[in-house]
Amino acid sequence: MAIEQTPAHRATPSLRPWRVYSMAVIYLVAGMAIGYVLRAAESPAPSAGSASIAAAPSTAQAAASNANPLTPDGMRQMADRRAAPLIEKLKNNPNDAVLLLQLGSIYHAAHQFEEAAAYYGQAVQADPMNAAARTKLAISLYREGDVDGAIVQLNRTLRDDPGDANALFNLGMIRWQGKQDGAGAIAAWQQLLDSNPQLSPDRKAEVQRLLAEVQTSLDKPKPQPRSGEQ
Repeated sequence: MAIEQTPAHRATPSLRPWRVYSMAVIYLVAGMAIGYVLRAAESPAPSAGSASIAAAPSTAQAAASNANPLTPDGMRQMADRRAAPLIEKLKNNPNDAVLLLQLGSIYHAAHQFEEAAAYYGQAVQADPMNAAARTKLAISLYREGDVDGAIVQLNRTLRDDPGDANALFNLGMIRWQGKQDGAGAIAAWQQLLDSNPQLSPDRKAEVQRLLAEVQTSLDKPKPQPRSGEQ
């Protein structure tokens, strides 16, 4: 599946919630196609504790079960139900990075990016050298609309590991889609290729395709104003 490149698909705080929601789906599918961390929204399987809660739903849970799961509200309610047992566990160990990452994944999968970023941020505080957690934080920040914050987190990862393929790929995507910075995207993806000769052929080919597409867009002459136009 091709990755959508249109700048209009970037997430910004001014966009309406439904448009942001739709774009999040596009980016999630795009990430799954190439297999980088843009696909990192998997949630843990329900625990035995969550099964016991489901057996005796509260009034709020019963109401939530009637919500359309495809709407933002429905997805939020499902995420809250799945997260509840983990939040209870977290009370005993608030710095458990594994639990925090699981919670971040649950809310990210439900497109609740503010909550996802909050949990991923706590996970990074608990385990600052966890590059995967920091990259997931960056993606959630970006999808929430904080483009600059996402870039800061990815650059922090690359400060420790300049060849981190996930960080470089996502940095390129965010610079292109979020900043319309084609040159910055090309630099990130070229660094990815140069520092990761072990990339599988399909991933390498996809990055090369993106490089060519961005370069082509940069090479296109900009339309000149017609006579009399300012």
